[in-house]
This record gives sequence, structure tokens and C-alpha cells, in this order.
Amino acid sequence: MTHKPVHIIGGGLAGSEAAWQVASAGVPVVLHEMRPVRPTDAHKTDGLAELVCSNSFRSDDKEQNAVGLLHEEMRRCGSLILREGDKTAVPAGGALAVDRDAFSENVTKALREHPLVTVERGEIAGLPPQDWDSVIIATGPLTSPALAQAVRELGGENELAFFDAIAPIAYKESINLDKAWFQSRYDKEGPAGTGKDYINCAMNKEQYYAFIDALLTAEKTEFKEWEKDTPYFEGCMPIEVMAERGPETLRFGPMKPVGLTNPHTGERPYAVVQLRQDNALGTLYNMVGFQTKMKYAEQTRVLKMIPGLEDAVFARLGGLHRNTFINSPRLLDPFLRMKAMPRLRFAGQITGCEGYVESAAVGLMAGRFAAAERLGAHFTAPPLTTAMGAMLNHITGGANAETFQPMNINFGLFPEIDLKDARGRPLRGTDKKKAVTSRALADLDSWLKAQEKIAA
Repeated sequence: MTHKPVHIIGGGLAGSEAAWQVASAGVPVVLHEMRPVRPTDAHKTDGLAELVCSNSFRSDDKEQNAVGLLHEEMRRCGSLILREGDKTAVPAGGALAVDRDAFSENVTKALREHPLVTVERGEIAGLPPQDWDSVIIATGPLTSPALAQAVRELGGENELAFFDAIAPIAYKESINLDKAWFQSRYDKEGPAGTGKDYINCAMNKEQYYAFIDALLTAEKTEFKEWEKDTPYFEGCMPIEVMAERGPETLRFGPMKPVGLTNPHTGERPYAVVQLRQDNALGTLYNMVGFQTKMKYAEQTRVLKMIPGLEDAVFARLGGLHRNTFINSPRLLDPFLRMKAMPRLRFAGQITGCEGYVESAAVGLMAGRFAAAERLGAHFTAPPLTTAMGAMLNHITGGANAETFQPMNINFGLFPEIDLKDARGRPLRGTDKKKAVTSRALADLDSWLKAQEKIAA
């Protein structure tokens, strides 16, 4: 039987992986890449899967690291990106780093030589034609303006961001609740609240002004040349920029202490930092209003000055840079289809995942979903207990749509594991991570076998 092709827009990591998965399932695919017809401000070649920043895919430890687990899951799913990454690996300790030129050349060659893959060069300026009934948009952070505007109009003017205005996210278990406490301002419950929806970290006057001084003197990252003309919005102002407007600015902004009483002292704080639940599992908490351009090492140093966060472990540090991503939890269904136009799927960084491997993993899932749909086969999402399933769940509904920002894979996205050691104590540290990764790989293998039976 001859099937209509799946069209994939974008030849980066996600698009390349999606194309490979579709073709590997026996479905023809047309991969559209606008380079070199229309260049971008960051790419240097016309190769597929070009790495524009680091050459590292980060940790390859499948037992103790969430991204290493994601590597292993992708290998078991027949990932082209991991196959060629392994072939072109260079020394990098426990990380998987690649020779970026050889890697891109290998991915390009593999796709060009696949009999079911056609690579077409040229920009898709706007929404794809109506007769393309299965499309994966994997255009990444540098989506062309015409396509970005079309997506924005389709999804809603407020549902497409051109800047990552990222606030740090901490693991709940690393926050010291002997100093911090749960409370909403004025104990308001709201539509889904209890009156104790925020974790609050109080500062006295001396602590507050020391924190302001640290903010103002910390090293900051600078915009890249191609980012400088993109303004950030008033609602996404970095905290250090607010602090430059005057020492009291933050105390009347995101650090205002009104409506809160510290139960440890019985007093209203001079200033307060609030953290809000960031995922449905309640394992991650977002620092409210704390977008920042401080360098990562500086962020860790300065943020740990906040009482209650002295030992905080961050799932993600803050940042502000030009990007294009959609509000996936609001716009996409569980299979990465756009609710307003289901013939369109999205994959890669435009969905709000962060990182090379995460982008490719979402491309892998989008490709598998599109191929199964084209073949008329029943398909399911990877289990939530897997790294792929946890990432998919986060971007399609597990994250809070009101505060959604790009995210790397991390253990905070996984369901808790209820296992105990020989003494009956909950597993912690390396033992807990090993249990989570073992569960993930066992569940992934069961899912793959079930999918094979359905296909047969």
C-alpha cells in the first residue's frame, strides 16, 4: 500500500529524528529545511541536525541521571540521533559529546539515503497547505517569522513567546521548611487552592539589602548580537534590572511581603520570596517573578542567600534569551497535536522542551505518533514513569500553563517511587535514582513490546 507522506518542517535534531522514525515505520516523509535558501542568525551550515551551541548531549549515566536515562530510552527506540551521536563521540568524561561536523554529516547522509525520505530545501512561509494532512512542525527556537506569526494567530496571540523569561525552579524536597512555610497571600484559596499554595521564604531588612547588593554586583550574561533587537516585556523583567531601578523596587514587586505572616516568628517579613508549584506532581517549585540574567554560578551563590534555600537544589536555573515556543500545555493534546488544527503536530524546542536530547526525544515521539496514525494503528504514549513519558506529560498538561517555560528532563518530572530500604525507610539519593531509572527502563520495554504487537 502506498501512503501519503508525512511532512516535517525543520531539519534540526527534532525534525531529523521525527523523519527517521516515520520512515522506519514504512511511511514516506518529506523533510522541509529552509537552509540554505533562507539562513538563520545562528546556523553556520546547511547540514541537518547542526549543533549550534555546545557539542555535548550531557550525562550518559542511565542509572543516576535523568538525561542519561533519556539517552538509553531513545537508543532502545531506534533513535537516529543517539546512533550517530554514539558513532561520533569524543572524550568527555561521563558525558556524551560529539564531533559536531561528523555528527551532522552522518545524520544528513542517513536521511538522504533512506528510500522513504525526501529532503526539500525552502521556507514554509505560513501554515502548510491544506492537502498536507499530517504535518510535524519542528522549527526550533529560530522559527521563521512568517511561520511563527501563523502559529501565533492559530493558537492565540498570547500563546507564543519570543523570549525565554525563565525563573529558577527548585526541588521541593531541598527547601528547608524549618525556615520557609506554606501560605497564600491573605490565605486566599482561589479556584484550585487551599490558602497554602506558595512556599514563602522570609527576609529581614539586613538580609534583604545584602541580597540586593549581591544581585547588583553579580556577573550577568549578555545578549547575543542577534538577540539584542528583541525587547523583553515588562512582565518578564529580570530581577537585577528591577533592582537597578531602586533598592525598594523588588520589595514592592515580586518580593512584597503583604498578606503574609511568618509562623516561625509570628511577624510580617520585611521581604519575601515566593515559590509556586510548577508541576502536577508537586515535586518542583518555581521562584515567582525571579527571571534573571545572572550567570549560572552566580545564581546558585546569590539565590542560596535566601533563608530556606541555603541547600536548595535547582532543577533549572533562570535565564532570558530569544526563543520561540508555544504554550504546549494549553495548545497541544497528549499526542502533540494542536487542538485547534489536529493535522499539525509540534516537536522539539518549539514545544517548550529544553536541550538537544529532549528536543530529539519529542521528535522521536511525534514521529512515532504520526506514523502510527498514518498506518491506522492504535498508539499510546510512553508510560509516565519513563523519561520520554515524563517529558511528554510535562509539556502537554503536567506543567502549569500559566507559568509554562522550557524545561530539561529531570527527576522532578517523574512520579514518586514508593520503595523502602531494608530498614523500612524511603529510598533516597543514589538508591532512589537507581530505582526510578530501573522502573523506567522496565516500563519502556513493556511499552515497546505492546506497540510491536499492535503493529503486527
